Amino acid sequence: MKALLASWQVWAIGSAVFAALTAIFAKVGIVGVNSDFATFVRTVVILAAIGLMLTLAGTWQAPGTVSARSWLFLVLSGLATGASWLCYFRALKIGKAAQVAPVDKLSVVLVAVFAVLVLGEQLSPVHWLAVFMIGAGALMLALPI
Repeated sequence: MKALLASWQVWAIGSAVFAALTAIFAKVGIVGVNSDFATFVRTVVILAAIGLMLTLAGTWQAPGTVSARSWLFLVLSGLATGASWLCYFRALKIGKAAQVAPVDKLSVVLVAVFAVLVLGEQLSPVHWLAVFMIGAGALMLALPI
């Protein structure tokens, strides 16, 4: 069990399952609610839940132990997350969850491209084919039903 919990694949599948539930729960919950306010509520809940997890696990870290570079990129990541959530909730308010979520997952394609361009990571031709297929699938799902 310990090895299973140390597997990135298990956590990635968990992320996908919870992201899917996020879309469904948000689509139901956003009815009659301003999308920006809905994003705010979601953020407060996440902040409280993660604070509780850090407390229960005893994994709080002193802010002074975090490098300035890490702070910069964590803050930038937080700003990007907030912008993503605002866009996602607005799209979900207007569109169908079955179309909004796949387009949102074009982030998978963008991560692959950015990882190669910015981080210098390498993808094999098979991986590029998979990236292309994910992009094509997401775009096909976005077509009007």
